Amino acid sequence: MVTDFLSYSLIPLFSALAIPFISRKSQRITEILANVTLLSGLINVGYIIGYHIVKMDFLSFTYDAFALLMIFTIYLVGLSIVFFSTYYDIEKDVNLTSYYSLILISVSAMTSLVIARDFFTLYIFMEAISVCSFALITSSSNKNSIEAAIKYFFLTFPASALIIFGISILMLNYGGFDFDTIKLTNINFLTVISLSFIIIGFLIKGGIAPFHFWTPDVYEGSYSPISAFLAGIVTKIGGIYAIIKISQILLNTDAGFRISKLLLFTGMLSVLLGAFGAIVQKDFKRMLAYSSISQMGYIILASATFSPLGIFAAVFHLVNHATFKTVLFLNSACVEKETGTTNMDELKGLEHRMPYTSWTSIISLFSTAGLPPLSGFWSKLLIIIALWQAGNKYYAVIALVSSIITFAYFMIMQKKIFFGKLPEKLNNIKEARTPLLIPVVVISVLIIVIGVFFNRVYPLLEKI
Repeated sequence: MVTDFLSYSLIPLFSALAIPFISRKSQRITEILANVTLLSGLINVGYIIGYHIVKMDFLSFTYDAFALLMIFTIYLVGLSIVFFSTYYDIEKDVNLTSYYSLILISVSAMTSLVIARDFFTLYIFMEAISVCSFALITSSSNKNSIEAAIKYFFLTFPASALIIFGISILMLNYGGFDFDTIKLTNINFLTVISLSFIIIGFLIKGGIAPFHFWTPDVYEGSYSPISAFLAGIVTKIGGIYAIIKISQILLNTDAGFRISKLLLFTGMLSVLLGAFGAIVQKDFKRMLAYSSISQMGYIILASATFSPLGIFAAVFHLVNHATFKTVLFLNSACVEKETGTTNMDELKGLEHRMPYTSWTSIISLFSTAGLPPLSGFWSKLLIIIALWQAGNKYYAVIALVSSIITFAYFMIMQKKIFFGKLPEKLNNIKEARTPLLIPVVVISVLIIVIGVFFNRVYPLLEKI
């Protein structure tokens, strides 16, 4: 099964290694190579998924559906960031050779992580993602980026120690750490302890409350396209993916029920702290950061049910969160590029000058809040049903109420930035350049299509 997906990991790595050499002749070739590498991979994996969805032929489906969906999402977000960056007029102090190479290496590491079949391999590629993320945060040498990178390093460093400690206990307990060995062996007390350490480590890496303190500063301080990359996919694969994987391993086991209390609490805390934190923010990117904390809490709540419905609800919301959060962060980059600020108190009436940015933001915020018929509605509905069926009715109610709060703070955002009378100082701004709008429009259409044709997507999720 690993060999089926190996090319998705190796090809971007080879392209990343080639970029320092070909960039000596032409920087344009570097951009073309990065875009073509990710586009070809996206088309390939998209065809595999699209063929089975359109034909409704899942009897002959032989792939690991979880890994396939993750690879599709990684390539979709990665291509969106690379294509957007190509036309974003990147700051002069950004080394483009390193910039594109690091994004491609991150894509390779994330793909390798999702096809890993043991915890140690997963840990190795998680660390590779972390190193690339640290370097990408410092792409711009301004004070905010450097400060964000330092916070990212020191606040996520303990996570690595916890994960490797948990893996060591697994090694002593089982003599190995591959997923199948743990799944097929009787789960004992040491297994619960080791997996708890691993889970806490990945909760920190994912920026889940109460370990979320680095997330708003990093998302706000990073170069805008990199903020979209981190929020769209990096923290999901580098943190949340492993927790869903552990939920699969412990599906319907006593150990799963013991660990569920930890995950339910942290998930609930993230949902609430993220939602209430977003309401009081004045900076566009910082508000989106708190929103991400809240939405990742939903994924944790679904995983905490340790049920088939909860697991594929978590996977589906992970994919949905990657799409709508990428759109919102790229739109924040467009707003910052045109106005020179992300302070929402200084913005108003941008819909008159930036209608495409405004409408794609509306689609994404409606999907985030769980409004039908968009894709986010279905994943949130499945999460609430999974929680209710698992007997966690209190958490199901919290998830429902938090969706209302999500809608409220996003409407506040939309009103502050896009609605109302345009200030005189912004009279000369224009809509973002067409190439910058292509990724957000394409993903917005995807959000609508997945929601409207959810009946065709559901059988694929059942394969997870």
